[in-house]
Amino acid sequence: MSAAAAKQGLLERLAVGPVICAEGYVFEFERRGYLSAESFVPEIVLEHPELVAQLHREFVHAGSDIVEAFTYYAHRTKLRRIGREGDLEPMNRQALEIAKSVATETGALFSGDICNTNSFDPADSSSRDTVRAMFEEQVGWAVDAGVNMIIAETFYYAEEALLALEVAQQAGVPVVVTLAMFADDATRENWPLEDACKRIEDGGASVIGLNCIRGPATMMPLLRRLRTALKGPIAALPVPFRTNEQEPTFMSLSDHGYDRFPSGRPYPTALEPLTCNRYEIADFAREAAALGIQYLGLCCGAGPQHVRAMAEALGRKPPASRYSADMAKRVFIDQTLKTPKQAR
Repeated sequence: MSAAAAKQGLLERLAVGPVICAEGYVFEFERRGYLSAESFVPEIVLEHPELVAQLHREFVHAGSDIVEAFTYYAHRTKLRRIGREGDLEPMNRQALEIAKSVATETGALFSGDICNTNSFDPADSSSRDTVRAMFEEQVGWAVDAGVNMIIAETFYYAEEALLALEVAQQAGVPVVVTLAMFADDATRENWPLEDACKRIEDGGASVIGLNCIRGPATMMPLLRRLRTALKGPIAALPVPFRTNEQEPTFMSLSDHGYDRFPSGRPYPTALEPLTCNRYEIADFAREAAALGIQYLGLCCGAGPQHVRAMAEALGRKPPASRYSADMAKRVFIDQTLKTPKQAR
């Protein structure tokens, strides 16, 4: 990355081309054995900060323009449930410091992160005060750390997303807001998709769009609708799983090759056979870019190979492209090369 590019903020980068953001830290660390799928709380931030820093580096190496502080579910509600509420501030400050360090060394943007609280209830006015207080403390720590932007992600309720936006804007940096859509094309309070996103865009979000829950195949139809409805930059960060019309979310996916899951379904710990390959992710990136989607990325389940495929599909050559496979040279594929008898 050039020195000039490294000094550009989110809005300046969006003005000249797509921006890539790698998310999905909770799933990757669960797979690696450092985080529990029961809670998805990022305890690893305190227990193995060096591993968090390394995954940040791997995602930037693969093409991510943003280092997102690993504070997803590092809020008061989740930490209280696992008896670690006392670690709330240290966990957030540590995650921010790790992300800032990697962003500084790589020239990537440094982003704070707030998310769905699972405490918001549109019918309970007191929940708004509770949720606002949670956002305010996390945004305050992000401001102290000197973030370049804030991501407010994975909201099922548009009203909670608007509350997050209102608080995040106090930081005086660009705010990206993404909703997570279940099988219905509406938010949990039953706002139509376009209406919800338009309200958030009108509320001042720098970027508005979708992340998580839906895979490329079932997110794309929604993106087409948003591109018509919205004026500004749109975000698209699907999960890299083969969702379909009958099973539109990764929570609803079934595996016809196995049926003895402890939870009765593959989600969340047995999705490997249903993962998109890197070429499918490249196809999604090209289609989204052709549609005019400027802020692209991946969420739960993504690995660096997916991020690299997305970057290369956009015409980039991140450092990881040095190792991209030239399949014409692969011995078992190039028919002009001799292969062992047992491989024929």
